[in-house]
Amino acid sequence: MLRVLAIDDEVPALDELAYLLREDARVEHVATASDGATALRDMVEMIGRGERLDGIFLDIRMPGLSGLELGRLIGGFPDPPRLVFVTAHEEWAVKAFELEAVDYLLKPVRSARLAEAVRRLSIAVGRAAEPDAEEVIPVELGGHTRFVALPEVLFAEAQGDYVRLHTATDNYLVRASLATLERQWADFGFIRVHRSTLVSTRHVKELYLEAGRIVLKVGEHTVPVSRRHSRQVREQLIGQASLGGSPLRRRTGPRP
Repeated sequence: MLRVLAIDDEVPALDELAYLLREDARVEHVATASDGATALRDMVEMIGRGERLDGIFLDIRMPGLSGLELGRLIGGFPDPPRLVFVTAHEEWAVKAFELEAVDYLLKPVRSARLAEAVRRLSIAVGRAAEPDAEEVIPVELGGHTRFVALPEVLFAEAQGDYVRLHTATDNYLVRASLATLERQWADFGFIRVHRSTLVSTRHVKELYLEAGRIVLKVGEHTVPVSRRHSRQVREQLIGQASLGGSPLRRRTGPRP
């Protein structure tokens, strides 16, 4: 279970962030601060009391001590908590990752995107296991049951009352709802890219634009991203690649 500190000088944004964090079952305790100087003082007091602090969710543009300045100071702690930046500004992402940030979220923060940041934080502090290679999905084939390893699944498509699972070599129908699989597989790196499609981020090789729409290369398949999910998908995949968690390549133009 994680113990975190949320920092933002805008009270409504801070309250919303703290609420969402408290709703996550992986988060044990959420402290808050409305400016960098107060947060730094609180952290020093917590450390002095021997309290554990796993992560800090902090805004970048704050009066006085900015989020980046605070992040540099925290980096000098003997056992620094991990950083997750939460900001309305994209342009600071490179500097944030230079501070070894776990993640970089853009406001307004969506609950699903925050859940992914909590997952990354959990892994970074060693309190969550990586996806189990033995996790399997039973599928029925002509009276026989085959067990498909979850890490082999590239993406899943909703088809009526069923979901079709695509692997590198085959595809299988399972009786389930995509919404159920989205909840069950969130910790295994699957994200919603369309109302009818989940994609495994570990298998995304490339992201590019085609006719103004984002398209993903997943294994040898191309998977379109809906406009509704474009921002979240782009933010999540590029953030993951910046952390070294994905071989993602980006194209700025259409495929030849």
